Amino acid sequence: VQLQASGGGLVQAGGSLRLSCAASGRIFSSYVMGWLRQAPGKEREFVASIRWRDTRSYYADSVKGRFTISRDNAKNMVYLQMNSLKLEDTADYFCAADTGPRLATPIYRGQGTLVTVSS
Repeated sequence: VQLQASGGGLVQAGGSLRLSCAASGRIFSSYVMGWLRQAPGKEREFVASIRWRDTRSYYADSVKGRFTISRDNAKNMVYLQMNSLKLEDTADYFCAADTGPRLATPIYRGQGTLVTVSS
């Protein structure tokens, strides 16, 4: 499975961005797809994920109520709608696939898309 993230960019604090992840190859129903991020000088952290076989989703506490993850099985796409962006959301965001809800040990991981939130 190959994952390609897009949609990053520069946005002011309080603004919104929508990230997209295009997956090619076979995605098994047991997979959990989602997003991780890594800010400069910081460790990688879980952002959000969604189960491929149903719509159950998981979020990091830091993004709950602001970010929404969704998926389109027919198109093999995963989306991350990010609202009310904060300076601390600045990071390289990348799409990943795992069997666990927090994407702790990704089976697949794509290249990132950079999100920069300015004041």
